[in-house]
Amino acid sequence: MDGDLTAAYDRCRELHRRHGRTYYLATRLLPAWKRRHVHALYGFTRHADEIVDRTEELPTADRAARLAEWSRRFVAGLHGEPVDDPLLPAVLHTIAVFDLDRADFASFLRSMAMDLTVTSYPTYHDLLDYMEGSAAVIGTMMLPILGSSDPAAAREPARQLGLAFQLTNFIRDVAEDLGRGRTYLPDEDLARFDVTREDLLAARAAGRATAKIRDLIEYEVTRAQAHYRAAAPGIPLLTPASQACMRTAYALYGGILDEVAAQDHDVFVRRAVVARRRRAAVAARALLTPAGTPVVVPGPAVQPVLVKGGVPA
Repeated sequence: MDGDLTAAYDRCRELHRRHGRTYYLATRLLPAWKRRHVHALYGFTRHADEIVDRTEELPTADRAARLAEWSRRFVAGLHGEPVDDPLLPAVLHTIAVFDLDRADFASFLRSMAMDLTVTSYPTYHDLLDYMEGSAAVIGTMMLPILGSSDPAAAREPARQLGLAFQLTNFIRDVAEDLGRGRTYLPDEDLARFDVTREDLLAARAAGRATAKIRDLIEYEVTRAQAHYRAAAPGIPLLTPASQACMRTAYALYGGILDEVAAQDHDVFVRRAVVARRRRAAVAARALLTPAGTPVVVPGPAVQPVLVKGGVPA
């Protein structure tokens, strides 16, 4: 690789190391030649997220203009135009190497733009429309890099794993998202548990959830666990060299939900994290697990009621 491309991959790896510690640990279990491509996808998604969320001092119109300009340069790069950017050369190279679906990237950028103007979601189906771009397509972007013995069968589990990870983040980060003026818990769920946005803001200020909020969070945890169950069959379908990585990511993100449950589903009292010792133990166990072994799924044996497409109701 030339110097600019190497520097772009290095930039993406540093973003991944700094901001995605759980996922970064799992990525270290991949063969070295695959890691840089995962870093490139993470760097792309992280940079877009930072344009939206790390420039909050700017007016919305200015942030939207920055995202649009960066998206324009990305699309120009897809069409072979020279790109002057510290990380885009890496993701453009990864897209070319694996012939990744360009539509996935367009869907992702659409969801990032939604974060500039959409502050809540009336229903879970509305939230899923957002997560299609913010999460499900990350799974389908990753699948060609990870490799699979049956890509067609592995595609939907890969999408479900993206949704599971995203919903886990939403559950853990309720307080942080409120600070940005957003609520990713659907309005219909808040109403179901007689919780208002004002109740959430009050809990954030107090550093403690009410009983109704804890019940709401417990419900969202069972919904996320249903996505993990739908994702589990896909991991044994990955190439053997990729399975330890995704078993680790699966267990560690699912472990965040365990931590939420351990603090009585109070996501305001502290940010749920998986202890470093447990992270290391999970990674070691994944390395010792024979390829093709079924994945242990989290949560109760009885799933929430599902609707069309395996989506939790």
